[in-house]
Amino acid sequence: MTLAEMILAAHCGKERVSPGDFVEVNVDMVLSNDITGPIAIREFNKIGVSRVFDPKKVVMVPDHFTPNKDIASAEQAKMVREFCLQQGCHYYEVGRVGIEHVLLHEEGLVAPGEVIIGADSHTCTYGALGAFATGMGSTDIASAMATGHIWMKVPDTIRFNYVGEPRRWVGGKDFILHAIGDIGVDGALYAAMEFGGGAIDHLSLEGRFTMANIAIEAGAKAGLFYADEKTVNYEKERTQRPFTANKQKTDAEYTRVVTYDVSNLEPQVAFPHLPSNTRPVSQAGNIKIDQAVIGSCTNGRIEDLRIAATIFKGRNVASTVRCIVIPGSQSVYMQALKEGLVEIFIEAGCAFSTPTCGPCLGGHMGILAAGERAIATTNRNFVGRMGSPKSEVYLSNPAVAAASAISGNIISPEDLQ
Repeated sequence: MTLAEMILAAHCGKERVSPGDFVEVNVDMVLSNDITGPIAIREFNKIGVSRVFDPKKVVMVPDHFTPNKDIASAEQAKMVREFCLQQGCHYYEVGRVGIEHVLLHEEGLVAPGEVIIGADSHTCTYGALGAFATGMGSTDIASAMATGHIWMKVPDTIRFNYVGEPRRWVGGKDFILHAIGDIGVDGALYAAMEFGGGAIDHLSLEGRFTMANIAIEAGAKAGLFYADEKTVNYEKERTQRPFTANKQKTDAEYTRVVTYDVSNLEPQVAFPHLPSNTRPVSQAGNIKIDQAVIGSCTNGRIEDLRIAATIFKGRNVASTVRCIVIPGSQSVYMQALKEGLVEIFIEAGCAFSTPTCGPCLGGHMGILAAGERAIATTNRNFVGRMGSPKSEVYLSNPAVAAASAISGNIISPEDLQ
């Protein structure tokens, strides 16, 4: 079996499952946030049960519109807060909260071999740990909170092998954008994207989180990596509970196998208005930007901030550009403080924020006006994603975003003078 099949089989009491099978799966963690949580709570209350199946396996993270931007968002957060206090679920208040898909694995709430579902499409992030993680609708989440299980169709698996030695400034964001540019936004529709190969073996966990996070942008049900020594060591530092680090089977059957040699891969830029509209940064042309956003559940980890700080050190954001840097969690924020990264950002003319999803979904703290362009380390660039439907969002890795903020145009870090 593939990694997805092994995990799902273990969670439905079967020796083997195959693509197309409908299975009832026990879940290890159920996630929602300040946008999707209230919907799930309202549906949960209609079911007729008084308690969630296991409060230790339910977490709600108010990260999208927090700190609350208006009365409506305050009411949303209040509803989630009160439900969690009453049920005893995991809850993280402002000042301790982070972006959900950075926070959960930092806190040891998810682990290899587990099944994690969330009312957020980028729940697939935890596949970086060797878990089966996927996004679902809020009504499915309500049902799971009540019962502890879900039903699903076992997905096909497409294997992506990355080989070669990547160039400087090329990382996980570029690996996955290149793949989506190749197969399209529906190229892995309802499939599990399984990542491996020599280049993946040397990729940091931060890079793997980035890749798994964006699997949904190819239409995937999940994006998964086998848990190696890096993964196991990372997890053992964060949780005491047992977990399963599945090993790859040589006879696994894949729907398709795709191989990329990343030796000559440039940093990638996804042009409006699809993550698949990618091209190498050297072919970006003369694109003037008004805003740069470095952060989000895709690239808001400490490695991402270190890369950006390397570019910003001793330089200044262009006078015509707003640059917003958002750490993914309070832990990342503190580490950035200790390492002097925050000082570098502020001296360069960046705005440094408390952890929040903020501008990624057009929420707050960085909304675009009509005609404005932003380069962002986020995961989506659909029409109106970051504000006005007449604005444009370009996706890149942190190095390209930082270099572009300094230049005022989209450029490669190698082109900075």
